Amino acid sequence: GSDRIVTTLTITFLKRLHTKIMAEKIDMEEEKMSNGEAHLDEPIVNGLNTHKKSGTEPLSERIKRIVKANMLVILTVAGVIIGVIIGLSVREVQLTKTQTIYIGFPGELLIRLLKMIIIPLVVCSLVSGAASIDPKALGKLGGWAMLFFLVTTLIASAIGVILALIIKPGAVTGSKPAIAGLDDSVPQAKEIIDSFLDLIRNLFPSNLVSAAFQSYATGYKLIKINRTDPNSNITVEKVPIGTDQEGMNILGLVVFAIVFGVALRKLGDEGEILIKFFNSFNEATMVLVSWIMWYAPVGIMFLVAGKIVEMDNVGELFASLGKYIACCMLGHAIHGSLVLPGIYFIFTRKNPYTFLWGIFTALATAFGTSSSSATLPLMMKCVEEKNGVSKHISRFILPIGATVNMDGAALFQCVAAVFIAQLNDYSLNFIQIITILVTATASSVGAAGIPAGGVLTLAIILEAIGLPTNDLSLILAVDWIVDRTCTVLNVEGDAFGAGLLQHFVDRTSKDGEALSEVRMGDEAASAPEHSPLIEKRGANEKESVM
Repeated sequence: GSDRIVTTLTITFLKRLHTKIMAEKIDMEEEKMSNGEAHLDEPIVNGLNTHKKSGTEPLSERIKRIVKANMLVILTVAGVIIGVIIGLSVREVQLTKTQTIYIGFPGELLIRLLKMIIIPLVVCSLVSGAASIDPKALGKLGGWAMLFFLVTTLIASAIGVILALIIKPGAVTGSKPAIAGLDDSVPQAKEIIDSFLDLIRNLFPSNLVSAAFQSYATGYKLIKINRTDPNSNITVEKVPIGTDQEGMNILGLVVFAIVFGVALRKLGDEGEILIKFFNSFNEATMVLVSWIMWYAPVGIMFLVAGKIVEMDNVGELFASLGKYIACCMLGHAIHGSLVLPGIYFIFTRKNPYTFLWGIFTALATAFGTSSSSATLPLMMKCVEEKNGVSKHISRFILPIGATVNMDGAALFQCVAAVFIAQLNDYSLNFIQIITILVTATASSVGAAGIPAGGVLTLAIILEAIGLPTNDLSLILAVDWIVDRTCTVLNVEGDAFGAGLLQHFVDRTSKDGEALSEVRMGDEAASAPEHSPLIEKRGANEKESVM
């Protein structure tokens, strides 16, 4: 009898063990899927790993598969090339201003579509990201990300200053370059202290709805002060007054979304329904992004064509400011093709150029739209699908990066500041060069992620080292071309930041640190497989019992 009991117990134990092992295996698979790691197992990550399977298949099949995997990238490249050809050929025909606007219309649609999706994407992705990661892990992730962004921006600023001092773009013989048809409308110079106070004010928007389309900016009003002493002169004081300017306050929305996400996590079970709502909203938004992505090549083609047709006196522009343009672009090329990939390779030991190929569509969109905010939706899609970055990391880090990380802008501002100093025969001492570096790094944080956003912050740097801001009109004249490479560098930095953090999380989760919460959070917060209706029914039953 005792033998039978032992046998029965053994069989029961083995059955339970088998069930447990199978359940763990299923959980691991689900975790892998939800973390975006499943993409790493696919034969086509970004078209470069396809050769592993191609032992037996014919060459035509292999080519077909590679083309299929990279269809969007190929279409985007084709769009840029065709856009240049259309632009150059249509330039020969003298078009009116109205006709030029009509040529750029399909491109304008792309920018409008991307901008439409920014707010739901940023808010929902940050709320769900912050809610699904343990606060300690969140702090650690955010800390590493900010450190990476700060270091790369400082390096970019240093490259800008060094190149400008070597190439000397502003050392012109004779008079200053003058360009016909330039308007001298230069942004009003702001005091440095007011610029930083504005940055802090924008972190805490007074109205969330207006933050979606307005941000706070300081203006100035001259007020006469009558002295009581009859002998003293009447003096005038420049008093700062608050104004609302057009343009999304993305910084305020980012801060609110992160704090709100952390608050939802604190609620525990009560916040679960709302977290699921934001997760679903986020997923739906990403589906919309994947549809918009297929329109991107057409939009980019017309954006490029429209810009080429629009250009006035190009020869004169390049003759007078060619060295400045070359200096900016060389700096962007060095930072984007050597420094950032170098940092990525040192830490991850992975090929950074494979990573770059995966985000090519987003980089081309950045070049076409010259807006890092507008590129954000496509960048998220690319790093998740092509480069195996988990959703939680990409959707938490990329919106912050699009707001805070402005490598390209910092580099261009440093070159421009040294350029204007050289134009005015103003020799910079060591302290002023350090001031340029620090101010460019700090002010690029608050630079709006919009076309020509960097020019406004350049005025702060010029004020800091005591240079006239009236030469900004020259910078504005070529900003349309420099701003494009700036934006490409900005978004590339964000993507490499996400890639590095993914590597950091993978490594630490193996060591069993607290950051494995990123994985566990995935199961708890974002898995919509557990039907919320069933849970809701259970909750209702509980309430009725109570």
